[in-house]
Amino acid sequence: MSGSERPQDTVDRPGYLIKRAQAALHAHMARALHEHGVTLTQFAVLTALDEEPGLSNAELARRAFITPQSMNETLRDLEKHAWVTRSRHPTHGRILRIELTEQGRATLQACDKTVNVIEQRMLADLDAGQRRQLATALSSCIAALNAAQPDTTHAPS
Repeated sequence: MSGSERPQDTVDRPGYLIKRAQAALHAHMARALHEHGVTLTQFAVLTALDEEPGLSNAELARRAFITPQSMNETLRDLEKHAWVTRSRHPTHGRILRIELTEQGRATLQACDKTVNVIEQRMLADLDAGQRRQLATALSSCIAALNAAQPDTTHAPS
């Protein structure tokens, strides 16, 4: 990579900018969701269950970026709030199916409205085309990193 292609300052590095955007979004969402009595992890789980009812503990943990053990705690909290129910899978006795309750769905709808306001504020200075470009660019970055093989040639010994 030539000097002109390399970011000159930390503030120009894509990873740094993505992390700053993620941190700001995370902070705003956490504060707003707290007013609904919901954590970011709980919001992620409620959203995943709304999109795909019946997910297992392991599947939910992957989607929420937490361990299966942490997901067990999260699900207990969600059950205490009566936002989800767990039942045995019809063909796999050891798997528990997790589904939203009506109260969970109502809570998610309220949280969605709050999060949508924050996301719209974040994107306010972008027109529709720029929003599509941003989504496409971020999706391409994710795909490229997921497809990349680990580089062991420069790994420390």
